[in-house]
Amino acid sequence: MTTKTAVTPLADSPSEAGRSVAHKYLQSGPFADIYDKVMDGRRLSFDDGLRLWKSNDLTALGLLANLSREAKNGNRTFYVRNQHINYTNVCNKGCKFCSFYAQKGGPAPYTMSKDDVRAKLERTKHIPVTEIHMVAGIHPRLPYSYYLELLDTVKATRPEAHIKAFTMVELLQIQKLAQKPMSEVLLELKAHGLSSLPGGGAEILTDRVHDTLFARKETATEWLETAKTAHRVGLHTNATMLYGHIETLEERVIHLMKLREAQDETGGFLTFIPLAFSSKGTKLEHIPPTTGMLDLKAIAIGRLMLDNFPHIKAFWMMITPPVAQAAQWYGADDIDGTIVEYEITHEIAEDNQQQLTQRQLVQMILEAGRDPVERDPLYNVIERDDSRTLLPEKPRMPLVMA
Repeated sequence: MTTKTAVTPLADSPSEAGRSVAHKYLQSGPFADIYDKVMDGRRLSFDDGLRLWKSNDLTALGLLANLSREAKNGNRTFYVRNQHINYTNVCNKGCKFCSFYAQKGGPAPYTMSKDDVRAKLERTKHIPVTEIHMVAGIHPRLPYSYYLELLDTVKATRPEAHIKAFTMVELLQIQKLAQKPMSEVLLELKAHGLSSLPGGGAEILTDRVHDTLFARKETATEWLETAKTAHRVGLHTNATMLYGHIETLEERVIHLMKLREAQDETGGFLTFIPLAFSSKGTKLEHIPPTTGMLDLKAIAIGRLMLDNFPHIKAFWMMITPPVAQAAQWYGADDIDGTIVEYEITHEIAEDNQQQLTQRQLVQMILEAGRDPVERDPLYNVIERDDSRTLLPEKPRMPLVMA
């Protein structure tokens, strides 16, 4: 398993004195004006965002982000019991940052049948999975009926589970096959069991990065318009940002501001998920992996810039569990879930440990001094009879207080 060095959060007492020290540090530091904006609930500007990305004062960034995080979600950290299905790795987009799609010298091509999907779901029926998460490559020869039958199969096999499926680029392919307006396609997918959408495929929402790395995929405008259309027909989505490749600091801020503007318009985004770029097996293998410091900055700045997003997720699969633990004090209030059979990245999964048990997730959250809360994909709290058996007698003390 590849590891990253997590930056240790500021060790501070959970007392009022500790809180006072943190506030004084921010009031007298380089971000005093941003601190005032955060405390007043005022929106950060492009220049504010750029200053945050340029700074290496991780302590100040974490404290600022934690103020916003706790104002929105208190001491809670959410997790979900989920299963991932990547139904095909055949893709015609040729993105330079991707190691998932079938190619010479790379993964062998596959496309799952209804029986294959059913078998995967049957193998985990003993687990109370709340979310089935399905994304895949863009297979040019799959018919429209395949996607409807895929949803039908999942719904029939796990009727109690929420289906979160299809990135914006997948939806554009599905619309092309259906030859209907996007809103009609989404309503038909809903009728077959689709309940929400993931946030993948946003990458960096600028033309330069698009034209350089993924020119065959949807443009920034198409990604945003597809997401907003989903919101308008009653489907919540997430939003991502792939960082740590060729993007500039300015482009990261532009990306965040475009997401913020779209959220102002529709209010349909639930969660922002920064995705750490892994170059292994891609056409960008010369780019080193992201560091723990960059991962925590992406979480913190996402929390500070996206004031209208309810949640920020630290996706442990891509940044490693230790960094995800620390991220709970840098703006993240969600660490995703148990995850079964995730194939999009293998950065930390070389030993095939692609899942954590509920007990491990709960312990990760408790060790960070947070309160674990199981959720469904729409952030409804789930109470289970077995929840109390997962809690230790004496919870750990917090690592930091802001």
